[in-house]
Amino acid sequence: MPDPSAADAAVAVFADLREEGRELDSLVGDLTDPDWARATPAPGWTIAHQIAHLHWTDRASLLALTDPTGFGHMVEEALKAPDTFVDEGAREGAELAPAELLARWRTTRAALDEALVAASPDTRFPWYGPPMKAASMGSARLMETWAHGQDVADALGVRRTPTARLRHVARIGVRARDYAYAVHALPAPTEEFRVELTAPEAADGARVWTYGPPDAPQRITGPALDFCLLVTQRAHRADLALTATGPDADRWLDIAQAFAGPAGTGREPGAAR
Repeated sequence: MPDPSAADAAVAVFADLREEGRELDSLVGDLTDPDWARATPAPGWTIAHQIAHLHWTDRASLLALTDPTGFGHMVEEALKAPDTFVDEGAREGAELAPAELLARWRTTRAALDEALVAASPDTRFPWYGPPMKAASMGSARLMETWAHGQDVADALGVRRTPTARLRHVARIGVRARDYAYAVHALPAPTEEFRVELTAPEAADGARVWTYGPPDAPQRITGPALDFCLLVTQRAHRADLALTATGPDADRWLDIAQAFAGPAGTGREPGAAR
């Protein structure tokens, strides 16, 4: 029998993903065609590339939920060009007329929302990495939507107000600690870290989000926004107010990533946000 608390948590994730998409939509919905060609902090990616990538990944998620066979074909195609398929998907979408790209992203986003809500909460669906439940897929989509939305906001010179939705990004970042070490061919620490993050002012409830044992000798402290910018590699550590206690925790802040795949190049120190 499904866990009612888990079901409630999934509903909250899906609602937050929906709102994150709406916020990004509000940034790009009225852009002129030339604005879609603005460069973002990701080298070679315009605003159109950012939205095209989100559309491509939303479509992959939708297939994973509703058509495992079709998703399998998509994976097969990706394996033919493992180092370039992400950029190729973004490029193909960015070549569309902006109005068409926006319409496709909106349609796929809505269909994915319906599929997530309808999905069995205990079923694990296929993905490029380990299979995941719908709630985890929703969290991952929110993390990516927020991160690529940050690129769009930076390109437009918009400073977004951080919200309680960042707790999903922070949680993924914490859970992905050992993955970050593995990506860099480093042994993961044997003990957990304590992570204490100051919640955004707009967040309701707890003023500090905490992860890990309270008495852990190694720890990370600082604003939740800064931690999320770090683990999505949208800002350089030198520009963030994060403090590490302990050598392993300090090392983690240099390599942390919340996303799957190879380590990214990150941002240069001093980049505006």
